[in-house]
Amino acid sequence: MKRSFKKWSLKPAIFLAVLGLGLTSCSDDDNDDVVGEENARVTVRLTDAPGDYEEVLVDVQDVMVQVEAEEGVTDEEGWLSLDGVEANQYNLLELTGGITQELADSEIPAGFVSQIRLVLGPDNFVTIDGDKTPLATPSAEQSGLKLNLNKELEAGEHYEFLLDFDVEESIVATGAGGYILKPVIRLSTYEDAGEVVGEVHPTEHSALVKATSGSHTISAYTADNGAFVLHALPAGTYKVTVTPDEASGYPTKTISDVEVEADGTTDLETIFLDGSDE
Repeated sequence: MKRSFKKWSLKPAIFLAVLGLGLTSCSDDDNDDVVGEENARVTVRLTDAPGDYEEVLVDVQDVMVQVEAEEGVTDEEGWLSLDGVEANQYNLLELTGGITQELADSEIPAGFVSQIRLVLGPDNFVTIDGDKTPLATPSAEQSGLKLNLNKELEAGEHYEFLLDFDVEESIVATGAGGYILKPVIRLSTYEDAGEVVGEVHPTEHSALVKATSGSHTISAYTADNGAFVLHALPAGTYKVTVTPDEASGYPTKTISDVEVEADGTTDLETIFLDGSDE
């Protein structure tokens, strides 16, 4: 059965859940926006690794970077909120099949950046079998999951990052009917990375598409029209598996030796699960 989703309005935040993430830079040759001579431009997008839920709502409030931090500076010094943050409550399960949500697009002073934080509000929920349940956030998670960046951002450059929220790993059942949000996020950059695109037919049921090469595994659910995009794949040779929804009755299909080139797009075109050619 295909998923359907509702959009939810943003509610006031009561507390902040903070995640620190390491990242790398990505230059952008797009001249639509000119970056200030002394600034670097940072774009942050959100997408979802698949999870078997009807709805996962995450209350994004802010995206921050720690700038000009030096040895001896505390974790709470030097934080700067990015301009243009799209604060809202997002359903992560709408961000599949290659769909991304822009969270921030901002110019910041060029220079040394040590960390980045994704700041969440309290209105995080999971819906399972029609029941909408709050996602508690442990106090230990509010202070971190911090990874160091320690990166010098160069003036005039555009750095674009993709936060891939692993829903399946991020939601933990408490055993008492409750759920805890312990975010697991994969950070990708478009620098020197490729992507795999295509469509899976028939489209009556969703399918999980996964590309694997060594330690790298990237996955996404198909959209309603069967389309999928696997973002930010390091160059290499991949095995792509398509696992249809069990209700479809179709077996898993495997495509071997899929070549991905840096900054390239590998189009698998239409993958037919029923053995037909059209």
